[in-house]
Amino acid sequence: MDKLKMWREALTEAAELDGWNLQNVANGYESKFIQKIVEDVLRKLNFNYLNVAKHPVGIDLRVKDVICLLSPDSSDVNIVGIRGIGGIGKTTIAKAVFNQLCQGFEGGCSFLSNVREVSEQPNGLVQLQKQLLHDTLKVKNFKNITGIDSGIHLIKERLRYKRVLVVVDDLDQMKQADALVGDRNWFGPGSRIIITTRDAHLLDQLQVILRYEVRELNQEESFELFSWHAFNEMIPIQGYMEVSKEVVDYVGGLPLALEVLGSYLCKRSIPEWRSAMEKLRKIPHHQIQKKLRISYDTLDDDKIKDIFLDVAFFFTGMDKDYVMKILDGCGLFPEIGMSVLISRSLMTIDSQNKLAMHHLLRDMGREIVREMSPNHPGKRSRLCLYEDVLDVLNMHKGTDAVEGLMLDARASKDVVVSTKSFAKMRYLRLLQINAVHLTGAYENIFDELRWFCWHECPLKSMPHNLQLDNLIVLEMQFSNIRQFSKKVKVLKKLRILDLSHSVHLEKISNFSGLPSLEKLLLGSCTSLVNVHRSIGHLKRLVFLDLEGCKNLKNLPESICCLKSLETLNISGCKKLSRLPDHIGDMEALTELMAERTAIGQLPSSIGHLKKLTKLSLGGLKDGVQSRSWFQQFSSRLSNSKVLLPASFAGLTSLTILFLPDCGLSEDAFSIDLGCLSSLVDLDLKGNNFFNLPAGIGRLPMLQTLWLHDCKNLIAISELPSSLKQLLASNCTSLETLSLKSKQLLGLSLLNCPKLVEIQGLEGVENNPIVHMDQREEYHFSEENSSVCYSGSVLPSPIHRLVNYEGIGSSFSFHVPESIRGMVFWIMYAITDVKNMYKPANIVIRNNRNRNACYSWKMVFVFNTGEDHSFARYVPIDMLPYAVEGGDELEFSVQAGAGTLIKKCGVHLINPEFANTFPTTVKRIMRAMEITNYKFSPFV
Repeated sequence: MDKLKMWREALTEAAELDGWNLQNVANGYESKFIQKIVEDVLRKLNFNYLNVAKHPVGIDLRVKDVICLLSPDSSDVNIVGIRGIGGIGKTTIAKAVFNQLCQGFEGGCSFLSNVREVSEQPNGLVQLQKQLLHDTLKVKNFKNITGIDSGIHLIKERLRYKRVLVVVDDLDQMKQADALVGDRNWFGPGSRIIITTRDAHLLDQLQVILRYEVRELNQEESFELFSWHAFNEMIPIQGYMEVSKEVVDYVGGLPLALEVLGSYLCKRSIPEWRSAMEKLRKIPHHQIQKKLRISYDTLDDDKIKDIFLDVAFFFTGMDKDYVMKILDGCGLFPEIGMSVLISRSLMTIDSQNKLAMHHLLRDMGREIVREMSPNHPGKRSRLCLYEDVLDVLNMHKGTDAVEGLMLDARASKDVVVSTKSFAKMRYLRLLQINAVHLTGAYENIFDELRWFCWHECPLKSMPHNLQLDNLIVLEMQFSNIRQFSKKVKVLKKLRILDLSHSVHLEKISNFSGLPSLEKLLLGSCTSLVNVHRSIGHLKRLVFLDLEGCKNLKNLPESICCLKSLETLNISGCKKLSRLPDHIGDMEALTELMAERTAIGQLPSSIGHLKKLTKLSLGGLKDGVQSRSWFQQFSSRLSNSKVLLPASFAGLTSLTILFLPDCGLSEDAFSIDLGCLSSLVDLDLKGNNFFNLPAGIGRLPMLQTLWLHDCKNLIAISELPSSLKQLLASNCTSLETLSLKSKQLLGLSLLNCPKLVEIQGLEGVENNPIVHMDQREEYHFSEENSSVCYSGSVLPSPIHRLVNYEGIGSSFSFHVPESIRGMVFWIMYAITDVKNMYKPANIVIRNNRNRNACYSWKMVFVFNTGEDHSFARYVPIDMLPYAVEGGDELEFSVQAGAGTLIKKCGVHLINPEFANTFPTTVKRIMRAMEITNYKFSPFV
């Protein structure tokens, strides 16, 4: 009866469908009518799959990520941008995604290839519009499209109710997007639009939020892709591993280059490979150059092109702000220029604010300049190749075309160049001549310089006739300069002066001639005894570095006139015994670093530094001296502003306070630190107190507390609820720890042998990484790492390693004759959240002599109701007792009542595997991070 009911409902539904009318469709002719039906069915089933790649290495995961962004089940019109540099695989990924999804779009699918190239042809955009309509509607002729505007109108009219999949490949101008996918409402609900581009700014203009940034292939993927093209095998053939690694390292994970060079080197001998690589480092392969150069050629501003070339030749890896000052002095408008280059994937800024550029892009830029004059280096705009530069300078071949030159002679130290070699380079802006000896007169040769880098300058004093009227940055690190004297002409545009590590520098007496100076770096100038009082004239100075000037005895009072100074670093000035009395007048000061000095007393005006956010005063060797100043400092601190002297009232802006290794005892902390209401990071490492200073629990913003090596500390309590990291390793007297923070992310308690229980950990919401490990004379190496992760199935990198395992909390195994290391793993479950925070003891015992050859403590912290696993790598040379071949080792875990140990195992690392195993370990660790497992290297 149920089947009959289903049939009846299906037939009823079919009867209500609108069908074709024989008379209307085929004038009553059934044969023609059938033909129309066949054509319509074939049209709907005619999916033309795209060729993706001969060897699609690494494609699956990337395709999965893009499809996830597309949200295939959503009824919204979603647009996803795929962005990256040329040759990174954007089109390949888009093709693979298209092939996987195309059958699910009844409204049709269209892949518009090479949009940038096609649109440059006559009526190119119109042809792309016609292709879009033909692919989706399966109509051959669109005679009514007479121009771009009519094409836009037809796309909106015909596709607005259709669910379509459209890929716009290699978009590089807004007008292309306006003509093809101008707005989401052009397409029906559930439509998906994919755009591949090198330009992030285009995606900004199109308001594309969903983006996939294509990254380079990793080392393993790079090797595989290269090997397929070079050897037609998954790995290099015998004898070619070393040269293959050289090529893969050079390419840097760019798929296009791996394919091109793999094919180029296929079937060639090793000497031919080495010759080819030597050539490629000077002249890039033409196919790679052509592909990468597109991004440069489409820049429509010569100044932006100059920025790209300057960075490619001279500034990769340098601080962005530093370089911007130089380029700004060259009139290149770097603020907008760098923004464009970053959006075009030609440059990036790393986490340290350094300029980064894929070295194939760097080589592409250098090749562009070489092509300007292949046979005459002296006629190129920039020079950096050692042989070319020496030839131009020694033979006086320079011309006014040269704008930048770099010669690093630190390796040879015997390069002598006449100043006459620069006479014809009238427009030289950028010059680096490290360790070069210049001879001759200096008049009128460096007038246009903006950047002068002369590390290891052999001169003892600056030439009095050196004209540097336009100089922005002068770098003379590790120089032999003894005096930067009044004879030096006024450098009215100089913004950065770096004389650090100039160990013979005794005096600078011409600060008044540097009116625009913003950064002064004198670190490790160990002969510097005094700072000239004229430093007070530097009204624009924001950064002063005197770190490591171990013979510096005083700072002039005039330094307090530096109203713009933001950072003052005097750490390591061991003979500096006092700060200027009026240091509080430095109203812009935000960072004061004064570690490892002889300062015995802080001036009361320090409390006037209302903008001070970082104060670092630790690391003094003389405990008595350090206590004397700190007692005076601390006696003025109070949680009550009534008792707080006015001179200290401004310290409420302080966010970082470093007081490590000061020998601070209980007496020094007889006061309350609770008034430091903005404090985020407090470092009290290596001090002598038995209990924490009062008031720490009332610091509302404190996130990190450092207590490592506080050997006398017995108890840690009254911690603030804001705390996210507590670092208290090597607190060998620590007995109790009480936590209040629910936001704790990290807890380090290595080598705390007297600690038996942690109170309050059960209330933490974030499953923090907890480090507890104790063993005498044990040093943790970089590779001695642990990972914790959810699940009862070991990730495949670890699972493939396991060769001994046991059910429960212990097992035994025999050691082979040769062994380099061990990977242990434990599978466990949390059964009682109240009791799970007691440390578990993990011991490896040698049954031959019953010695505990390895042990550690740890707390297993995860959610209840599910299985978890833990793995740890232990190098064999870290064991305190020798392990011999044939020994039987017993592995056991003694966990608390709240933890059930289900299974454990070990993999033994033999010598053959030892050389590659550290890489494997790191790959495992990366895998843990990628899949959101807990990752906890023991440090």
